[in-house]
Amino acid sequence: MIVKFLSKNCIVTREPSDPKFYGIKNAKGESRFLYHLKNHLNKQGYDLIKKRMWKDGHLVDDMQQYLRTRSLKSPKPHIIISNPYWQIEGAEKNFNEGEVCLDVIYDIFQ
Repeated sequence: MIVKFLSKNCIVTREPSDPKFYGIKNAKGESRFLYHLKNHLNKQGYDLIKKRMWKDGHLVDDMQQYLRTRSLKSPKPHIIISNPYWQIEGAEKNFNEGEVCLDVIYDIFQ
């Protein structure tokens, strides 16, 4: 898994050794993809958690998930990583095909 951060995007490229993720019901495929992305970034020094957005008070579908920095005390950058096309297709589909572009929001505790 190769992760590149651009100004407001995160490009995740699949390597041949990476698993593919499947499952539409309850957003299972995207959930597993975000879980692996979280683990990959946490090994690089981030302190991210995967949550369902509605549990943080966002007015979205109860299946939509994202990655965010654990707390204000976590090392910077304080970010949110989410799939901008969640309602159209899961991020795992594009990742399985080779590359997915996710949205990034910085300084979330400001």
